[in-house]
Amino acid sequence: MKSISERIRRRMVKDRPMTTISIRLPEDVIDDLKEIAPMLGFSGYQPLIRSYIGQGLRVDLEKLGGTHVQLLTDSLREQGIPDEVISNAIAAAHLRVA
Repeated sequence: MKSISERIRRRMVKDRPMTTISIRLPEDVIDDLKEIAPMLGFSGYQPLIRSYIGQGLRVDLEKLGGTHVQLLTDSLREQGIPDEVISNAIAAAHLRVA
């Protein structure tokens, strides 16, 4: 996991690089998103989806930031443990807690 300051710096960059993904959603959900996007000031449903994802991500990052998980993550990173290993361990721990 990246540190909070790293994440903030990356989000401040204008015109951040984007990548294309494919996600399957029910047609009625897409129809609803298309309907409400202009009402909420979005140019289309995809920017609205990105906004929803960003909101949820910020909530989860805030829960983890400054917590014991973040402190442990930073310590492991300082000791040379790869981010992928740290992320996998955190994901596995969340699966056991749920």
